[in-house]
Amino acid sequence: MKSTDQRRLPSLGLRLMAAGALLIAAATAPAARAGAAESSSEARTVDQDVQALKKELLDLNRDLFRLEEELLYPASTQVAVFLAVNVGTFFALDSVQLKIDGKEVANYLYTEREVAALHRGGVQKLYLGNLKAGEHELVAVFTGKGPHERDYRRGTALRFEKAVGAKYVELRITDRDAALQPEFAVRQWE
Repeated sequence: MKSTDQRRLPSLGLRLMAAGALLIAAATAPAARAGAAESSSEARTVDQDVQALKKELLDLNRDLFRLEEELLYPASTQVAVFLAVNVGTFFALDSVQLKIDGKEVANYLYTEREVAALHRGGVQKLYLGNLKAGEHELVAVFTGKGPHERDYRRGTALRFEKAVGAKYVELRITDRDAALQPEFAVRQWE
């Protein structure tokens, strides 16, 4: 972790807390002065200040989220696994279980709307995490309805070498027309 990131994190947190306190103070100030006569121009000014503080608070929150992502998932150790469906005539997806090095890292149960989105070309991020450099094994198990409405459970595996830098893996479900069966493929992105 870079020393500038370490200094920025508390600074962003303090700025976020200060902006929140100012927002609360600005929002409660008109209520405290309810007994006093207040002109409409002062009320508009306070409202504009509150809106400006809200915007600044949202910007600070976004910056803090980005910094947190960079610190939790540095690019040198990052692994991301995505799922895509191509056609899907021979397989109706119900769930996916994902294991890396024998440890379950994701288990997802799909709704009809999510499956429809995947059929329309959507891609789902199943997993985002950290792995040290070296050899690893990824195992994905797909559960659903296969040809002739039979329960279907199939798996696919990939042994891969994780080097320094981000690693992206795609799980793809396609139809194999010649065999009238679904095919489960794993592809590494470079």
